[in-house]
Amino acid sequence: MFNKKTLLDIEVDQKKVLVREDLNVPISEGRVRDDTRIVAALPTIEYLLAHNAAVIVISHLGRPGGERKEELSLKPVADHLGTLLKKDVRFAADCVGPIPRKAALDLPFGEVLVLENTRFHPGETENDAAFGKELASLAEIFVNDAFGTSHRAHASNVGVTNYLPTVAGFLIEKELKYLGDAIDTPLRPFAAILGGAKVSSKIGVIRNLLAKVDLILIGGGMANTFFASQGIKMGDSLVETGALDLARDIFEEAGENLKLPVDIVIGDKFSEDAQKKIIKVGDIPDGWMALDIGPETLNYYKQSLSQYKTIVWNGPMGVFELPPFSKGTFGLAKIISECDAISIIGGGDSAAAVNQAGLESKFTHISTGGGASLQMLEGISLPGLDAIQNK
Repeated sequence: MFNKKTLLDIEVDQKKVLVREDLNVPISEGRVRDDTRIVAALPTIEYLLAHNAAVIVISHLGRPGGERKEELSLKPVADHLGTLLKKDVRFAADCVGPIPRKAALDLPFGEVLVLENTRFHPGETENDAAFGKELASLAEIFVNDAFGTSHRAHASNVGVTNYLPTVAGFLIEKELKYLGDAIDTPLRPFAAILGGAKVSSKIGVIRNLLAKVDLILIGGGMANTFFASQGIKMGDSLVETGALDLARDIFEEAGENLKLPVDIVIGDKFSEDAQKKIIKVGDIPDGWMALDIGPETLNYYKQSLSQYKTIVWNGPMGVFELPPFSKGTFGLAKIISECDAISIIGGGDSAAAVNQAGLESKFTHISTGGGASLQMLEGISLPGLDAIQNK
């Protein structure tokens, strides 16, 4: 249950408001290439503008390692945000020091200022107290709306909360409503679909969900490790040899609640021009590798999921960035989109696949945070959310 203070619990009229958004978007040649996260930030920013606040937006972009890197400047993001808001958005070429201090002081109510990449300073990822205090000094209220970074204890989402009254933005409220409710009080029957490359990164998620869901479907590279743990030879497929015992234990614990693919698409190389074959699950010859789930598996998913009322999906079913091996992931997206269920995509590659398939409007909720959503599915608290004041 969502018990954090939100924008609706605080007066923002004629206040300087510091807003942490996750504007970590792909940029090439100085232009934003995918504005999904910027669009997701709009409701909070627009609400603040409509209520006569001076809005100071902070975010990171990429991994500059505590150094200034011009290719990771937030200036193109500020320009794009201005286009979406249909108004001028100011930009400060730093996030601490005299430049942002003056820019924040001069910012009129009803206007937006974007500060430069917080990760240009090592104090951000170190959650340095002095760095957090300086960010906080620019405003009177802090709004955390960056779900995608909530699993990190950084200065711009945790450190600042020591110095300012802190509430959740509308995006975080929405993320917790859908992801939190799906895990804690789902409509049943409840299915989880997990893909991606590694079992080891999702062991905690699988164990947590086994106690909560009625069915777990495993696909993608993760399935290879489960197959190998059952003694199936996987050829040149990606297999986590260090996780075989874990996969075997989970498979035995789960019993009928965990299902693996029944057929797979194999290729003779990791390439668009690979030869491919569809085979029943069984030994894969040397020189070949599992790169997607097969049509029988998709058909099984379609029949099974039609009965479910809550579906959470995290991780692709194969190497969907290579067209010959994309049918499983895109096919699953279509199947879920046609189910009469609360459908939640757990960020990352799954969200990218849904967007590429043009099906985003068919899902109940697409999370903006891959790592954060995984941590929620694992049942681990997120420091960025813990730091928001309770109601």
